[in-house]
Amino acid sequence: MAEVNIRNERSEMLKAFDAAESGVKGLIDSGLSKIPQIFVRPSDELAQELTYKTAEIEVGVIDLTDIYNNPERRKRVIEEVRIAAETWGFFQVVNHGIPQTVLDDLIDGVKMFNEMEAEEKRKYYSRDPTRRVQLNTNYDLFNSKTANWRDTLIISSPDEIRSDELPSPFRERTIEYSKQVTLLGRIILELLWEGLGLEGEYLKRMECANGQQMACHYYPACPQPELTLGTTKHSDIGFITILLQNQINGLQVLYQDQWVDVRPIRGALVVNIGDLLQLVSNGKFKSSKHRVVANSIGPRISVASFFSGPSSEVKRYGPIAELTSEENPPKYREIVLGEYRLKFLKTGLDDYLGLNYYNL
Repeated sequence: MAEVNIRNERSEMLKAFDAAESGVKGLIDSGLSKIPQIFVRPSDELAQELTYKTAEIEVGVIDLTDIYNNPERRKRVIEEVRIAAETWGFFQVVNHGIPQTVLDDLIDGVKMFNEMEAEEKRKYYSRDPTRRVQLNTNYDLFNSKTANWRDTLIISSPDEIRSDELPSPFRERTIEYSKQVTLLGRIILELLWEGLGLEGEYLKRMECANGQQMACHYYPACPQPELTLGTTKHSDIGFITILLQNQINGLQVLYQDQWVDVRPIRGALVVNIGDLLQLVSNGKFKSSKHRVVANSIGPRISVASFFSGPSSEVKRYGPIAELTSEENPPKYREIVLGEYRLKFLKTGLDDYLGLNYYNL
């Protein structure tokens, strides 16, 4: 009975928080000194945190300079990308072709939007998945064990969106960045494909550069960062994610049972392998678990561009035949894209098992 009462109390707290439509930023603006219970991680989870080591190693940085005009350099870069994708599942890229002004403008735009008057932001607050632009705190707020300390503006298919659908502080900035990061996503996928020994035609046929979605995350400074997380440990469900982050630490990747900080480098973009790329590569490329820790300083701002395949609900993906053999049989069963996405959206991020659902 006590457990039922606790669940009911939590449910009411979640509903009240969501109904306010002011997010984590609204909590900070109210002047609170302790985080609400819905954000506090369970005691067993906090105890487990003490068993993790923090590694003093760095995620690799790959320089994309001159990869089209210098064949030898391109070969070296493909090898660097392949090794990073097989071992870490994470790397950073520099000299990627997106001007620093475009990166800075988008970070500034996300900050300006989140610091607008609450009434103005409420126009975008929604949990309706059919809306192309929606602001909320945690897509899985009502399914997760613990709420995460962040607000997120989600923009679906930003390359197709009308500018008047976007918040005024960063309409043009978003459209410009989206165009450029889409081109970069295709370049990185080309390099990854070549790292698998496959031709670029696979990239077109599998449509993995399609279906971009942007998530603009705003992590306010937290009064009790040791009790919560900015984003729960998870792997991404798409092919690749390209992440722009400001200069505040927080992103960590789990590598050999150690949390490694992915330290911000001005001008660099973080690339990580998603579950779909691990699946189609038959496990050759690694979709690593990662998280964002809460911080006593802020706001930390990041923009994740997810390349998750076409909008088709019936598109199927499985291990690529050329990457399997009698000695290396398929490790995963084929998935139907619509069912795959729905499973993710209906499961709390802290309960989602990633590719474990699809192991053979």
